[in-house]
Amino acid sequence: MDLSTYLVDRAAMVDAALDQLLPREQVLPARLHQSMRYSVFAGGKRIRPILMIAACEAVGGDISRVIPAACALEMIHTYSLVHDDLPAMDDDDYRRGRLTNHKVYGEATAILAGDALLTQAFTLLSADAALEGVSSDIRLKVIHTIASAAGSFGMVGGQVVDMESEGTTFDLPTLEYIHTHKTGALILASITVGALVGGADPTASRALERYGATVGLAFQIADDILDIVGDLETIGKDVGSDEARGKATYPALLGLGEARSRARELRDIAVSALDPLGEKADRLRQIAHFVIDRTF
Repeated sequence: MDLSTYLVDRAAMVDAALDQLLPREQVLPARLHQSMRYSVFAGGKRIRPILMIAACEAVGGDISRVIPAACALEMIHTYSLVHDDLPAMDDDDYRRGRLTNHKVYGEATAILAGDALLTQAFTLLSADAALEGVSSDIRLKVIHTIASAAGSFGMVGGQVVDMESEGTTFDLPTLEYIHTHKTGALILASITVGALVGGADPTASRALERYGATVGLAFQIADDILDIVGDLETIGKDVGSDEARGKATYPALLGLGEARSRARELRDIAVSALDPLGEKADRLRQIAHFVIDRTF
């Protein structure tokens, strides 16, 4: 199948699993569960879980075994977006083309919904039925990888430095720290977990980790670019919000042309990193091109 069909198919697979794994809207506390599901099913691209599935496929793994971890990581990603949109942080009114969670359910419920999604992810990862057929040792590595990527040395740490950099003069090392941690950490975790569950050998693991690190940074640069050249329909949120808040972005520091060049450079590094895996990694190569090509 072509990439477009593949992305739709794998996203549908993840959506079906998420629907089963999240509490139903009518289950008490109903408003909290409605809020959780509102943001999870707001129409995201599911890039992170799809990358996890594709990495598992690239090393010949059984993708059914990685689906619970893919769903857990998507729950964590969604919690981060719910909190990121709050007035205390980015104060966004729209996300994925819909009103943000706090605009629908209020700030208090949005905060609690994010908290619940984060804890639900680890409830899922530690459940007996999750990661069926995966050894206890690999399960522990999966949980450690995702927890580390989500915490103060990963996504949350990147968010803090991002907030501290608003309206200030920032340099390239600071910008790379923000992007590598705030966005790149969960993307790298997606690839790493897919490789772990898929049974990657050391050579494949190293190749995939290099791919994950570079494509994660490229993904965030592409998002920076889309905040300038996109529109509400395309990117699902207010356009120009980064510039208005004085956020640390690649176009703000380097200019739009240089940001695009850097994104292409990282894409090419990511694709080259997959050489040891041969044609089995073609989906990952296609996704790397898709991530960057959407900005042109």
